Parts: sequence; C-alpha cells; structure tokens
Amino acid sequence: MTVTEQVERGNAGETLEDFTLRFAPRSYRRWGPGVVATSALGGIAYLADFAIGANIGIQHGTANALGGIALAALIIFVTGVPLAIYAARYNLDLDLITRGSGFGYYGSILTNLIFASFTFIFFALEGSIMAQGLQLGLGIPLWLGYLVSSVLVIPLVVYGMRVLSKLQFWTTPLWLVLMGAPLAYLLLAHPGSVSSFMDYQGESGRSGTSLSAMMLAAGVCLSLIAQIAENIDYLRFMPPKTPDNARRWWSAVLLAGPGWVVFGAAKQVIGLFLAVYLLSSAGAGATVANEPVHQFLVAYREMMPGWLAMTLAVVLVVVSQIKINVTNAYSGSLAWTNSFTRITKHYPGRLVFVFVNVGIALVLMEGNMFTFLNDILSFYANLGIAWIVAVASDIAINKWLLGLSPRVPEYRRGLLYAVNPVGFGAVVLAGGLSIATYFGALGETLKPFSPLVAVVLAAVLPPAIAVATRGRYYLKHGDDGILLPMLDEHGNPSAAEIDCIVCAQVFERPDLVASATGAGPVCSLCLATDSSGVHVR
Repeated sequence: MTVTEQVERGNAGETLEDFTLRFAPRSYRRWGPGVVATSALGGIAYLADFAIGANIGIQHGTANALGGIALAALIIFVTGVPLAIYAARYNLDLDLITRGSGFGYYGSILTNLIFASFTFIFFALEGSIMAQGLQLGLGIPLWLGYLVSSVLVIPLVVYGMRVLSKLQFWTTPLWLVLMGAPLAYLLLAHPGSVSSFMDYQGESGRSGTSLSAMMLAAGVCLSLIAQIAENIDYLRFMPPKTPDNARRWWSAVLLAGPGWVVFGAAKQVIGLFLAVYLLSSAGAGATVANEPVHQFLVAYREMMPGWLAMTLAVVLVVVSQIKINVTNAYSGSLAWTNSFTRITKHYPGRLVFVFVNVGIALVLMEGNMFTFLNDILSFYANLGIAWIVAVASDIAINKWLLGLSPRVPEYRRGLLYAVNPVGFGAVVLAGGLSIATYFGALGETLKPFSPLVAVVLAAVLPPAIAVATRGRYYLKHGDDGILLPMLDEHGNPSAAEIDCIVCAQVFERPDLVASATGAGPVCSLCLATDSSGVHVR
C-alpha cells in the first residue's frame, strides 16, 4: 500500500480514526468545554478505585490508607496540571506532547508502551469486576464473564469520540445516583459506621500510623497516575480558548484534567468505608469485602428487597465497566497505533489495535489477575510515575522556567531528534532505580519508598539533563518551512487550511511541514508513513 493510499484510507473514515497520529483540527472540535469535560470525567467511572481503597485499607488500616490516598492524589494533581493545559491548548494527545517534551520522535515509543500497558491492565481489572457481578447476579461463569466484558465494548469503540462523548454524557447521571444513594443511606442509617471506619487497623493490627505503610498504600494509588493520559484523549478536543470562553475553558480543563483525582480519591475512600462496613457489620470475609459488586450489593440490601438490590448492583457494575473500558480500549488503540506506525512506517488504522488491546486484557483476566492486584499496580506505578512526572517537569521547568525546551510542543517527524536524552534518560534512570528499590535492591528499609524515588528522580533529572546538554536535542529544525503562522491571535493552533502534496487532502496549518524536496507542504501522517524518507527534512 502506497503512502497516498494509506492516508486516503485513514482520511476516508476520519470519524473512525479520531486523528490517531495528528493534532485534533478545529473543524472537528465542535463540542463546548462542558461537554468535553463531562465526557472526560465519564471515563473515571471505573470501580477499580473501590477495590484499590479496600485492598490498601484491609492491608494497612484506615489511617495509613487515608494518608497514602492523600499523598498520591496530591502528586497526581500537581503533575496533571501542565499536561492537561498543554493538551487542551494545543489539541494534542499525551504521546504527541511527550515527543517534544524531552523524548524525541522515536524516544516516546517507550512511554507509549507504558501507557498501552496501563490501558490493558485496567481494562482487565474492570472486566474482572464486571465478571464478578455477572457471576453473582446471573450465575454466569467467570471465564464467560471475562469474554462478555471484553467483546461488549468493541462496537462502541469503533466510532471514536463522536459516540464516546454521547455515551459518557448520558450515562454519568445514572452512574452518580447508583453510586451515591447507597453510601448516603448507610451514613444516615448507621452513623456509628463512621467511627468503626476510622478505628479500623487492618490485617496488621497496628494502631496509629506508619510512614512505610502510607508509602506502600500511596504506591498502589499512584499506579493511576497515567489516567491523565486517558482524560487527555478527550481534552484534546477542547474548543479554542478565547476571551469569551476563557473562564469556562479553564474550569473544564482543571476539573476534567488533574481534577479527576479528587473524584478518584473519594472513590478509594468510599471503597474502604464499604469494605470496613462489610467486615464489621455484615460479617463478610476480606476476600469478598474488596469486591465492589459485593460492597454495593450489601449496601443496596439495606435499602430495598434482595431482588432489586441484586439488579441495581449488577446494573452499576455493567454501566461502570462500559464507561471506563470504552476509554481503555480507545486510548490503548491510539497508543499502539502511534508506536506501530512510527516503527514500521505503515498505518494499519486504529481499529486493528482495538482488538490487540482487548485481547491482551482478556488473557490477563483469564489468568485471574484480580487475586494479585496490589502487586501488579505497585510494580506498574514505578513506570507510570517516571513517565508522567518527567513530562510535567519538562513542561513546567524546562519550557517555562529555564527556556531550554520549546514552549510550543513539536511532534512532527523530521523536526525532532530520534531520541532526546532529557526525558528518555530520565524515565530509564528514574524507572529503573525505583523498580530496583521496589524489589529491595537498596535494602528493605527503602523498599516501600520506591514511588518516592520515581517522583524525585523524574522531577529532577529532566532539568539536570537539559542543562547539561544545553537543550540541543529538542529540535533538529526550528522552522517547518511554511510561511503561515502556526498560532492565531489568541495563541490557539491556526485553522488555516493547506493541501498536502502527497495525499491531496486538506489539513490545518499545524499539521504540515514543508517537504525536503521543495515541492510543497506534507501532512504529518504522510511524513510518518514515508518509508523512503524523501519528504523528511
């Protein structure tokens, strides 16, 4: 297949592809800030937070779990701010931002694989929770429930942002009622459950707080740090920021960007509260108390007949799983496609990798990953932290404080070096040392602090390496060879349209680079699939 045929194939069904390798053009971004924010937040309806909160609380006690949740939430919020702003301002997904924020054109493939891993790990986790609900409510065997939960989301993911935005928008009110009503009832009907919750010491039985226990709890919670990348897959469709919509624009970006962790932390606390209630009042065992379907089933039974409680518990699980796993499958397909196309110079389309991502998740589910959830998340957290913190550090420090990194993010092939040691080196060093710490290479005393090792190194190394290299590995060329300005009068990506000389399609100004042949402008997708390199500057 020629470059032209590949690009025409992609553009013929652009609503299916959702600008996989490109920035999101203004002509496609027709949603208001509120709709985009609601769609992004709809993706955090997952029930994994309830299981995470329950697991760390059962293991370390309420006080240590709350401290770990708060610490993780603070780190996730602070690092999410610059990423969300850049995604919404320049309409790029996190992979495209990462390329120009210290990693280089091929260097960011490493972080793409980290993100793809996040999507299939959490797809498998949510699918496992749904299968538990189907088994409890309908008697469906777990292996079949895993298959159903995987296949169910594929038709919804096919049509990309247009369908996903509607799905998230219209199902969010139902989800909020199903989640909030039983919690409110328990608090009103059993006020003593709050004191039982606060006094719970966990399996360790230790009273008071422990810094190492808090850090272990925070490490599990920090595995969710890469969630900002999924929210960004929606935030990149924000409308241009203008004086007329600036207030709504900022509110939407901060709420649906770093603000997601406020809701996530609240769900973790609720999950722990429900688990403690099951253990102390309902006589449940720890192996059941950490399963969200059982948590909500017990709460619903306090309010209504058993048959209705079972029905609503299953509905909550199914709605939650669909809301998050369409996002996991969608974002994972973007990450795999980006990496595959850069490596092979071939563009197979995003839909191929929807099946790849769902298939990997199904294998994890059938392997019963839910039983060793904490171990998986604690290990993954080291890599996720290194990536997100390194990019946030480059944006906040190297771009804005030191001026060593170009302020406007660059992602187009030919303008970037293959690998930039600033971010790539930071992730390798920070991730590698934190994983070594996690496995006890630096001693048992430091083992619980592996997430903190990743945070500190990933924050410090990008400016240190940038200063050492004097920022020389960010851009190969400072000029893309096109005379029209990149940004409009408000600092938004220009909406000026230009024809690509290779595929003869029309693209907006930020998506093109002058061909090295001098024949005219070439779009970023044609550059990505140019195996001969004839157009690459």
